[in-house]
Amino acid sequence: MAELARVRVGTAYDVVIGRGILEAAADLVPATATRALLVHSGALPEVVARVREALDARGVRVVEGLVPDAEAAKTLAVAGDLWSLLGRESFTRTDAVVGVGGGTVTDLAGFVAASWLRGVPFVNVPTTVLAMVDAAVGGKTGINTAEGKNLVGAFYEPLGVVCDVDVLATLPERDFVAGMAEVIKAGFIADPRILELVEEDPASARGVGRHTVELIGRAVAMKARVVSQDLREAGLREILNYGHTLGHAIEQHAGYTMRHGDAVAIGMVFAAELAHRSGLIDSALLARHRDILSLVGLPTTYAGAPLDALLVAMGRDKKTRGSTLRFVVLEDLAQPTRLVGPAPELLQSAYDSLGTTA
Repeated sequence: MAELARVRVGTAYDVVIGRGILEAAADLVPATATRALLVHSGALPEVVARVREALDARGVRVVEGLVPDAEAAKTLAVAGDLWSLLGRESFTRTDAVVGVGGGTVTDLAGFVAASWLRGVPFVNVPTTVLAMVDAAVGGKTGINTAEGKNLVGAFYEPLGVVCDVDVLATLPERDFVAGMAEVIKAGFIADPRILELVEEDPASARGVGRHTVELIGRAVAMKARVVSQDLREAGLREILNYGHTLGHAIEQHAGYTMRHGDAVAIGMVFAAELAHRSGLIDSALLARHRDILSLVGLPTTYAGAPLDALLVAMGRDKKTRGSTLRFVVLEDLAQPTRLVGPAPELLQSAYDSLGTTA
């Protein structure tokens, strides 16, 4: 078991990355717990069985919280079903919630834990690249509404996060690659070595390869550094939303049928175009966005909706202040900044560029 990052935000919790370590999740559940709600979608029965057996061995009675797969899990109705289950099972503040699955499951499990009795302990066991480097780390929990993604939620820290890299071998390549968008994002905003590793060995960004553990570890460590300084997104943490303002709008317009990483990849190209057209970055850094994303098979073009339709969703983005849009952009590699209230013609020009390959 190898600890690669410790997040310190008032209390400390570990993000543990290793191989064959699923059972470590049971060790993070408080010794006082007599029950654990095991939230999962049923997609990985062998993984869930190992966590369940480890909890059983600890003398913790497992209550099954089976939820829908993907974004269908992150609804008020599903959260309500889990609250009802917790009530029927008489869960107290000394019991725990364990989320096993992708980012939607860990987001939901964390939100249910944060809101039941105003907070019960929970542990994250992410099973996708995206969940390991993004959703399961940093204390953000939430559900979606018809008006937008993650508009209802809470900042609530887990007791710990267990990332078993062996589980990633079960992922379809498209899902693995989509998760790597968040890793590449970390490279652009803070850790250029990530970009170099992807350029040296693109295969490690398409499946478990010689640099995959390091890529995930670097992305987790970057997020840990940011979150430890700004848990509640008062300023610095906004940089983690690079590519997300347009990305979330695209996801909403598509009814959450597009992979999050694919939408974020498009959003990063859009942010780079905004920065380039504002005179902040040169053409080489702009081109590097398209080159690296294309190298691993992520999309860099989009023409699925008129900009006006996406601006409505962008207006609900958490970074928006009043009616003023704010975008995380770069002023150089690993030097993120904010572009506040860009002119409509700049937005349109940058968006139009997404319909082309250069």
